[in-house]
Amino acid sequence: MRQEPSVTDASADPADATVRTGWFEASRFGLFVHFGLYSLAARHEWVRSRESMSQQEYDRYLHRFDPDLFDARQLARTARESGMRYAVLTAKHHDGFCLFGSALSEYTSMHATGRDLVREFVDAMRAEGLRVGLYYSLLDWHHPGFTVDEHHPLRDTEARREPRDMARYREYMKGQIRELLTEYGRIDLLFFDFTYPEKGPEEWGSRQLLDLVRELQPGILVNDRLGIPGDYVTPEQYQPDRPLERGGERVMWEACHTLNGSWGYDRDNHDYKDPALLVRMLVESVACGGNLILNVGPTGRGALDPRARATLRAIGEWTELHARSVHGAGPSAFETPANALYTQSGTRLYLHLPAWPLKHLHLPGLAGRVRYAQLLHDGSEIRFHEMDGARHEHNNLAPPSQPAGTLTLTLPVARPDVLLPVIELVLDGEE
Repeated sequence: MRQEPSVTDASADPADATVRTGWFEASRFGLFVHFGLYSLAARHEWVRSRESMSQQEYDRYLHRFDPDLFDARQLARTARESGMRYAVLTAKHHDGFCLFGSALSEYTSMHATGRDLVREFVDAMRAEGLRVGLYYSLLDWHHPGFTVDEHHPLRDTEARREPRDMARYREYMKGQIRELLTEYGRIDLLFFDFTYPEKGPEEWGSRQLLDLVRELQPGILVNDRLGIPGDYVTPEQYQPDRPLERGGERVMWEACHTLNGSWGYDRDNHDYKDPALLVRMLVESVACGGNLILNVGPTGRGALDPRARATLRAIGEWTELHARSVHGAGPSAFETPANALYTQSGTRLYLHLPAWPLKHLHLPGLAGRVRYAQLLHDGSEIRFHEMDGARHEHNNLAPPSQPAGTLTLTLPVARPDVLLPVIELVLDGEE
């Protein structure tokens, strides 16, 4: 299997396509962090728009912003221990508040608290060996040049009729992107958000913005939300069930999911996904050639809430034992049996079993192709035999024959006590 370049590998050309994308496809699992003034409201990251708050009303959070429990080093350790290989932080969200020190605005964490949270985040993630990504919203409800539109908190006020200067705002965006991509070292990924009917590539100056990004950081990956093609696509809050294509060609993709339906901290939203479901979603993504980025929304003080910590800890217990079925793995061309998922890395085929079968599992097309089989979590052997395809009369004490080419595994009756059992099949051809 090709070894991905190190984050600190100075000899690798970041503009080389293999270097630029290889780490992303090998990583498969990332952490998204949504944190900002909205975290104090604890009512969803769109709280200012949803409740049509004036700037003065919203500024009560600015005056109380004190992320004393925001510990980037602990966040980085949590991400690594959860099996994540990269992380993305909201450098600026739709409200326009920046988590970095900007020469172009005082609406920043640096001005409010003396802390550059982007720098803390970038340094901590690098120290844990994680790739670094930043999120930047194209929307900005604070900037005076940003025209009032369907999403703006002032959409139902006289402000909708005010003349505003989007050209001025475009220059502001370009200036802040220049800051983010020149003052924090190498940034591996930039997540723009988002294009919609009232504002698209022309309003954002998307082509010029993307050209600037490429000029400043040739090795960076950029998503698809500028309204023009990027390096990868970003299905949000739904799970693709097949590889994604554009124009008949497969594309890189990343499924973006929350723990409970909210990106920012939402104290009263208790619709948390079960860790077993999240692990299955991760494997589903890899099996279809994609990544999963899983979001946490720290509290108003910057800490992860207990449910988020417990969920990530449970996922980490699974990835500690099953990482090689995900990292560096991708889709398999073999026919997948019912109620199962395949991922593959070279000559290692990984069979994930959300539903545990009784004693026998039949694998089409694998007869004569498997040298060894084991449960991945404990390395215990799984015995197997091959069906000859002959049709035998019914026998009350033996399973019926299977089509030629079928490999039959003999499984323990008791389901392994892990979130998602995985069987590793070593295929012929291993070096």
